[in-house]
Amino acid sequence: MRTVIAGGHGQIALRLERLLAARGDEAAGLIRKPEQADDLRQAGAEPVVLDLEQASVDEVAERLRGADAAVFAAGAGPGSGVARKNTVDKAAAVLFADAAVKAGVRRFVIVSSMGADPRHQGDEVFDVYLRAKGEADEYVRGLDDLDWTILRPGGLTDDAGTGLVRLEAHTGRGTIPRDDVAAVLAELVDTPATAGLTLELISGPTPVPVAVRSVAGN
Repeated sequence: MRTVIAGGHGQIALRLERLLAARGDEAAGLIRKPEQADDLRQAGAEPVVLDLEQASVDEVAERLRGADAAVFAAGAGPGSGVARKNTVDKAAAVLFADAAVKAGVRRFVIVSSMGADPRHQGDEVFDVYLRAKGEADEYVRGLDDLDWTILRPGGLTDDAGTGLVRLEAHTGRGTIPRDDVAAVLAELVDTPATAGLTLELISGPTPVPVAVRSVAGN
């Protein structure tokens, strides 16, 4: 199985790439900076230099052709301002989804955020972020040519993963190690029966494979 990951040098993406490579899958990560390529190679992934803030749909689709799944794990990051919340967290996600449709890649997983809402009010940077993520999610939901799953993790930590999570339509607030987010993503890309679901994710009592199987087909 070949999975192309937008935001390939992100903290969750690098973890996901290691997991995919370890199970014998092909992973390719889209990165903006050529100097990030070695980190992806060390994770077992193919680096693909492409700036989603500058690329066309055709350029992104070319990188996606032949893939079995696409994962949007890009983000403007905590130090970015309002403008990049819209150009990365919203516009790049929309571009990546459109490119997946054009390339014929049906399986599409987007890493969103708990609280994402296209109608979220407020003008602070975090308000704009939640609104941008919500607008991207809403756009993806409208694409009939994608078998999409939206994953909304709680507060992200760098604690070691436990492999135990709570994955439901509504979990309530909580935190989740990035290790465990990556583990859930690795299961989701291989579980198309979760298509059409928007899922919240926090730490919990259930092993990751069991948690994913329990929501599949719902």
